[in-house]
Amino acid sequence: MNDMSYEAFPAEPKDIDDWIALAREVEPLFGPMADDPAFHGGMVQAMSMGRALCVKKCGRLAGGLVLCPGTREILWFAVSKDCQGKGVGRILLDKALRILGPEKEMSVTTFDKNVKEGVAARSLYESLGFRDRSPAGLNPAGIPIVMMARPGAAAVTGETR
Repeated sequence: MNDMSYEAFPAEPKDIDDWIALAREVEPLFGPMADDPAFHGGMVQAMSMGRALCVKKCGRLAGGLVLCPGTREILWFAVSKDCQGKGVGRILLDKALRILGPEKEMSVTTFDKNVKEGVAARSLYESLGFRDRSPAGLNPAGIPIVMMARPGAAAVTGETR
């Protein structure tokens, strides 16, 4: 059952341990990161700059997303296994879309369509208008990935600015 009463809000550096725990949970699909000082530092920096969003459930991190407004890219996105299929991912992506705005293209790197574990994430991206753009090789876990893009509203309506 989806619980859309959750809300995405900016993450804070004090919550880094919860983010590292989520990273550790998704490492089999994303590759090693939880013990990487560069990953840890990058997450703290994203939080300090207001580029990290999270949803909490019962006081713990249900999902997190890091975006880059400059390149209009979702850099990192994960939902805890016990919260998947409950609307947490959609809440995070909807908030990211509101922050970045619909007028310009945005992108994300995610699992190739043939990766069974990535079907739900791809389905969510596709429901929001993302489409495969190009192969992106293998992620650090050795899993095939692709770049997906969502056209901006101007491209969809044919407007020029």
